[in-house]
Amino acid sequence: MAQEIERKFLLLSEEWRKYAAPGIRLKQGYLSNGAAEATVRIRIAGERAFLTVKSQASGLVRAEFEYPVPLTDAETMLDTLTSGHAVEKIRYSLPAGNGLVWEIDEYLGENSGLFTAEIELPAEDTPFDRPEWLGAEITGDFRYANSALSVKPFSTWREKNA
Repeated sequence: MAQEIERKFLLLSEEWRKYAAPGIRLKQGYLSNGAAEATVRIRIAGERAFLTVKSQASGLVRAEFEYPVPLTDAETMLDTLTSGHAVEKIRYSLPAGNGLVWEIDEYLGENSGLFTAEIELPAEDTPFDRPEWLGAEITGDFRYANSALSVKPFSTWREKNA
């Protein structure tokens, strides 16, 4: 079974930009946003598109299955089958050391002003370096899940921790 082990953080500064590769624009929507046992997402990443199914998390681990789909199908699904707001962002990658990678998301549109950093780990107890620009950990805070941001965008929050 495919699985994802991921930690997610807010950012303290934009110091990370010095080390980041050029970003890729992402647009995604949800066919099922986690109310059931799984979240089903359609994502356009540049000129490619993917359908992703993720289980609810058990600790840091959750099942994840991702499949390429034709770009035109993804565009149609985003326009006709998703609920809530599309989540748009630019994703930047930068090395985290020991073969790990930081993915920094700069949210756009209704989630503008939100920046998050994620690191995918091979095991829950894998150590990793925490750069100075890394802020509070938000792993497990569902408000910051992209599926939640599609329902209640960051711009609508009264109190923002970012």
